[in-house]
Amino acid sequence: MEKSVNWNSLVVANGGLGNGVSREKLQDVLRECGRVESLLMPPNKPYAFVTYGSAEDAQRCYTSLNGSQLHCQGQTVTLYLSFVEKVGSESEVCAELPPGLKVLEEFVSAEEETGLLDAIDWAPTSDAVTVQKALKHRRVKHYGYEFRYDNNNVDKDKPLPGGLPKICDALLERCLKENHIDIRPDQLTINQYEPGQGIPPHVDTHSAFEDTILSLSLGAKTVMDFRHPEGRSVAVVLPRRSLLVMQGESRYLWTHGITPRKFDVVPAGDSVSPQALTSDHSDLTLSKRDTRTSFTFRKVRRTACDCGRPPPPVPCAYSSACDSQRPLEEPSAPVLPQDDGDASRLETRFVHQVYEEIASHFSSTRHSPWPRVRAFLCSLPPGALLADVGCGNGKYLGLNSDLWAMGCDRSQSLVQICAERGFQAFVSDALNVPLRSGVCDACISIAVIHHFSTQERRLAAVNELVRLLKPGGRALIYVWALEQEYNKQRSKYLKEKDLGQEERTGTSVERENESVPDCSQGHAGKGDRCAQQNQPKLVVHTNRTAFNSQDLLVPWHLKGGATKAPETPTDNQPSESSPVFHRYYHVFCEGELEDLCRRVKDITIQTSYHDQGNWCVILEKTL
Repeated sequence: MEKSVNWNSLVVANGGLGNGVSREKLQDVLRECGRVESLLMPPNKPYAFVTYGSAEDAQRCYTSLNGSQLHCQGQTVTLYLSFVEKVGSESEVCAELPPGLKVLEEFVSAEEETGLLDAIDWAPTSDAVTVQKALKHRRVKHYGYEFRYDNNNVDKDKPLPGGLPKICDALLERCLKENHIDIRPDQLTINQYEPGQGIPPHVDTHSAFEDTILSLSLGAKTVMDFRHPEGRSVAVVLPRRSLLVMQGESRYLWTHGITPRKFDVVPAGDSVSPQALTSDHSDLTLSKRDTRTSFTFRKVRRTACDCGRPPPPVPCAYSSACDSQRPLEEPSAPVLPQDDGDASRLETRFVHQVYEEIASHFSSTRHSPWPRVRAFLCSLPPGALLADVGCGNGKYLGLNSDLWAMGCDRSQSLVQICAERGFQAFVSDALNVPLRSGVCDACISIAVIHHFSTQERRLAAVNELVRLLKPGGRALIYVWALEQEYNKQRSKYLKEKDLGQEERTGTSVERENESVPDCSQGHAGKGDRCAQQNQPKLVVHTNRTAFNSQDLLVPWHLKGGATKAPETPTDNQPSESSPVFHRYYHVFCEGELEDLCRRVKDITIQTSYHDQGNWCVILEKTL
């Protein structure tokens, strides 16, 4: 029995940074039970590890705190403790900043900070010296040149009169003198972020600005997330009054953004810590955000981008992210992955990064539970433990208050939305959920598995759900269906399309029978409609139309206002200034989901059905 072991360490489940528990709050509770030697709290994880000075103290903690409730960040969490034989070392591995990136702490004094902030006039203005905008995620003011968010560029022939504010002169002279820049900037963007606001991941346009970009953080610190196209990510702490210098690879290739949230994970205490945080760090805590104002200085580019190479026509060194090079080349559509590495990169670009950028808008369209998902959740016994794998904004987590419900999602922004709504959620990939095997009474996976780009990864996602289940536990899976019309009924996705063209060209059933695609995975479905097909390139789907491919990119038109939408890819109509993002989907043909599940050991398929353009199954774990 766990109570008789002679170990000093415990895992504290549900007590981690990933579900809103701060180091200080958890330490206070743990220290009431004895002398705490170490407390490890990995970033973005819903658990922590505590080591006591003696086995007696650890036993006291296990006895008194197991099942206790902790109030933190406006929510109540229940702590679950279990003894562990060994805990990893607390020694830190110094994370590397992206190449070309520097963070210079205390670059301006407190007096200089006050002067710069006081010089900003946020009152509504119609003067032509500056351009001021109230964006959805922040307030913005432009000097020198207006940055156009509709085309991510500047009009180089229309400078704003007055140039940059004079109060910035001393700061820029210091940057020149200390060789942080070699040419004086002529464009300034001032962003003001309230707690909970951020900016989507992006690469500053190559053709718009020269190499070096400076960004001064005033008023409060924040964490900026940098991500390499191949998936490596680094969270960089930007202290108050620090200067961020982006050059070379960090400026031209890595995306950078600020996740919209009210708390950041930062080094604990007053000690100097590495500015780049990775999963190797353990001495971390939560820091409440305050109003932050950034001064970002750039030099407008007058020639095509060469990214530090000789003048064009020599190609850009980072052409994959370069808008200057794209007109010189035929745009190439992404192709179906050939191996797991290709699949991971495709999903990073066309699933993970997209949901980070659209998280707020996406969440505003996801609020109505589907009746048959509700029925499944309400059929579970009181006290059952539910895992929602790919929980999105958490709309199913609070549906049945009699359940112990927790969610996970690959998107940090969506998990943050869950936390703000009072739900238990943490960041995790659906292929590797950090929960013990056989702990869940039920799992749901709603509109998730169709985002995996190979059959092997889709199978792995189903296996992971089954791993989490207890014997007798059940899982509900929904995936988008190729057949958006089934049993002579059209899904809501097609119904909302104008029917005029349908009536003129014949029924959609007739056209479906003429153009149903073969299954790209070689599934032999009903009527042999799914046969092996060689379709290497991904096509961009036209919203509100029948599918002509199983593997495709579905547009999402990002809009500032929220509009009601069904639980299928975006039905919003584009506007000229709406950014468009493309998400990868594999739409399942009839019988394909059942065939996939039959390859999983120790399960039975209780039922399968078609529900509003989705194929659905309920599985039961037998062993």
